[in-house]
Amino acid sequence: MLRFGTIGSGWIVDEYIHGAKDSGLWQLTAVYSRTAERAQAYAQKHGARHAFTDLEEMAASSDLDAVYIASPNALHYSQTKLFLEHGKHVICEKPLCAQADKVAELQQIAEKNGVIFLEAIMFLHLPQRKILEEALGKLGTITMVKLDFCQRSSKLDSYLEGELPNIFNPALETGALMDLGVYCVYPALALFGKPDSFCADAHMMKSGADGAGILTLRYPDKLVTLTYSKLGQAGANSDFQGTDGTLSVESISRVAGISLWRKDGSTEQLFGDEEKYKLMGWEAKDFYRYITQPEASSQEYAHCCQLSLQVAAFMEQVRKQAGIHFASDKH
Repeated sequence: MLRFGTIGSGWIVDEYIHGAKDSGLWQLTAVYSRTAERAQAYAQKHGARHAFTDLEEMAASSDLDAVYIASPNALHYSQTKLFLEHGKHVICEKPLCAQADKVAELQQIAEKNGVIFLEAIMFLHLPQRKILEEALGKLGTITMVKLDFCQRSSKLDSYLEGELPNIFNPALETGALMDLGVYCVYPALALFGKPDSFCADAHMMKSGADGAGILTLRYPDKLVTLTYSKLGQAGANSDFQGTDGTLSVESISRVAGISLWRKDGSTEQLFGDEEKYKLMGWEAKDFYRYITQPEASSQEYAHCCQLSLQVAAFMEQVRKQAGIHFASDKH
């Protein structure tokens, strides 16, 4: 087994730890938090031997091979760079960085140091993605695609009461596009490539963060619309509409609830759902495979890196058009 540490202590880290352990490939040896009390409590909760409050000390530790980073977006670049430069493999939560040049720099550091640097985006690693892609071939000519991830934030009420939760704080490089829109951008670019043109609009909040957005991608033969929001709950699925049928996906982020609707009116359910920790476990399995089987997985890993860079560059362009600005932006 490989040994890993974690940065962050939210529910998403709990799920990743559960999934990594469940894979039988990973052993949790270290956790990090800003306070000793929090770090020790989290280490005890998950059975880690080491509780760090100093990232430099953690990165230099000989007791871990890799790290899972789930800190606020604005910290991804500096924390990832630190661990890559210390020869540690890194899987970092989406989005990697707000600027594509930072993603490219981190990828170069990883290559120089002979380590794996992976974005934690479920879509690329779920086996049901193959079910989705095969079903797309049964739709005839696809002319319209709607990708939706609208989920009312659990932090919205506190924001409305005058507080400033991390997710609505642009200083942390967050907002609807970075948090939820990325789950729509990934399948759009992975399945159809870079569009000929696009049109982006955002609903901006008083904090300066985008609370919701609409993005239309134009291809020679189709339109792909992306809708995402932290302000309300969606009631409609994502779907892929073709001349011979429609593929409905209840959750594009989980690639769950896949149903094929044929033009003759018949329907077929192709895939249901899995628990969150199992979904994240697929990421952990591929991360392990890229590390331990570098030659066999080199093309697959290279594709992941290329797509991460493409997504970062595209989302940076989207933010510019939609008027979503961060302090770290050069423009």
